[in-house]
Amino acid sequence: MAPISMAFLRFMGDETDARKYSYSLEVGGYGRKMTWEETSRSIHDSHKKVRDSHDGLVMPRILALFFSGEDRKELKLRITRRIWKEQNLELTACISNLCN
Repeated sequence: MAPISMAFLRFMGDETDARKYSYSLEVGGYGRKMTWEETSRSIHDSHKKVRDSHDGLVMPRILALFFSGEDRKELKLRITRRIWKEQNLELTACISNLCN
């Protein structure tokens, strides 16, 4: 298997609680940027489970080196993250003369 770089976020709790939060990971450098966004995983999910499900930010080594600089000899990734809680807002439509 070819070498890969992988990043994902695990939530300290069970899967139900973890799915309430989303996150984004951004890899950037040298005028390049790539963003991965998804819901978090439970701390009970192993890295192998995440890897095997192709979930998370997964990059082949050649792409990771692309973000590392012009010489593509040394792996230097800058990863920033953002986390937020999903709001489950139910939207209801109101037809003007039916809503009173």
